[in-house]
Amino acid sequence: MARKDIRTISIFCAACCTLLYKYHKRGRGGLVKCLESRIVDDRTKGDLKCPRCGQEFARFKMMGGQRAHKIIQGKVFTKGMSRK
Repeated sequence: MARKDIRTISIFCAACCTLLYKYHKRGRGGLVKCLESRIVDDRTKGDLKCPRCGQEFARFKMMGGQRAHKIIQGKVFTKGMSRK
């Protein structure tokens, strides 16, 4: 059964506008962390840096027993967040 509050968003580097990954976002809040299990399309090398400009956009963190990427605010922007 699919939940209605799950949507796929695109996450881009704020410095050079490169697509970093596509992510299944839940809930209405802002993007604070990305659980690795919900990343659909990862275009990075896994080092949490932009493949084009090299800017670090997140840090690894364990949250609730799961590996997560803690987003550094201001380093990324998203598309697909608004709900109607």
